Amino acid sequence: MRHLNAGRGFGISSSHRKAMFNNMVTSLMKHGRVQTTEAKAKELRKIADRVITFAKKVPNASLAGLEGGPLAEAKARRVHAIRLARRYVADRDVLETIFTEYSDRYAQRPGGYTRILKLGRRAGDNAPMALIELVTEVYAPAAE
Repeated sequence: MRHLNAGRGFGISSSHRKAMFNNMVTSLMKHGRVQTTEAKAKELRKIADRVITFAKKVPNASLAGLEGGPLAEAKARRVHAIRLARRYVADRDVLETIFTEYSDRYAQRPGGYTRILKLGRRAGDNAPMALIELVTEVYAPAAE
């Protein structure tokens, strides 16, 4: 029985799976899109959205105008968020991009930072392929 065992195993060890997704998240954030199987893209979306949410919680603008204790507290929250994101992102330059460019780009978007496009089937093993990419359109809230 699979009680409380969420996520896909992919038939590989947990250390292999974690390393694979860390590399995929880093590539997605660096290049903006990654081609992979549908199942891996769906699992990658969960991690990528979580990393961008870490960056959104402590944007650079939140440090402006603060002094003393509140500034130190805001910096500590930012360092903590960077360390949480560092669990999934292997490259420091990519991490900096996430916490500057992506946190500003997705500041108003409530979620859904990635898009999965189905590409058809792979020639070798007939696996369903997909392209996962970061959403670039400006978010416009629905008019009520």
